[in-house]
Amino acid sequence: MNLSELSIVIVTYKSEDKIFSCLNSIPSEISTYVIENSNNLEFKNNLEKKYSNVRCTLAGENLGYAAGNNKGLRQVKTKYALILNPDTIVQKEAIENFFDLILNLKNFWLIGPGNNQSKKFTNEKKNYIEVENLKGFAIFINMEKFDKIFFDENFFLYFEEIDFCKMVKKKGGSIYIAKSIVIYHEGGSSVTKKNKLELEKNRNWHWMWSTFFFHKKYKGFLLAFMIILPKLIGASFKTIYYNLISDVEKKEIYSCRLSGIINSLTGKKSWYRPSLD
Repeated sequence: MNLSELSIVIVTYKSEDKIFSCLNSIPSEISTYVIENSNNLEFKNNLEKKYSNVRCTLAGENLGYAAGNNKGLRQVKTKYALILNPDTIVQKEAIENFFDLILNLKNFWLIGPGNNQSKKFTNEKKNYIEVENLKGFAIFINMEKFDKIFFDENFFLYFEEIDFCKMVKKKGGSIYIAKSIVIYHEGGSSVTKKNKLELEKNRNWHWMWSTFFFHKKYKGFLLAFMIILPKLIGASFKTIYYNLISDVEKKEIYSCRLSGIINSLTGKKSWYRPSLD
């Protein structure tokens, strides 16, 4: 196992409550690139002072998951990279097990952890299986298979990793998950607990925008429209309904759903950003 062959990329945005637990679980020999989607110089200085293996880049704006990871991956000079969410914990043997695994999978493109996916291994004797896509919280990348093209930056949030895996499969690449690689993911906790409504509005807007954009990309406008139509009708009805009964929070949430759909339908970029303190 040669830890100098692996780098880690973590995209953060106001993740001070979670990032330190994640970094504490990473061996200090592994170069780690944190892309902070703000201009928080204090956050950068704290990280780089505490962890000698961490280099933090301030994006100066909220780039999102896809563009943020691309920015980090383009700094990587090692054979392999691991992208992580800031609310993950790398289990002690995960890195060692990754290096053991790739002795038999030299031509892999992507590998993900197999924890919480036991059903996929029901009839498998092997430690690993080939899959169509991975969950985006932790993905090992064989950097030699890519030419500086990773995630589609049209996506700000949601569907980026599914799209990424589709691109790999289209190029004939192999994607695996392995039971021996365990990386815990808290889920939905990369940002501090404040601003619950803003985060919910953000999720709803981008889920709708990305849903239509993804289906349009692979199935064309008409079929994507048929897929999104029930959501368009539902969001329109609920926006009106919650406005009539003066439920301000739910009206704002469903207004964001509706806005996300309309903006995607009309070909506008994924522009919505949450207003967080």
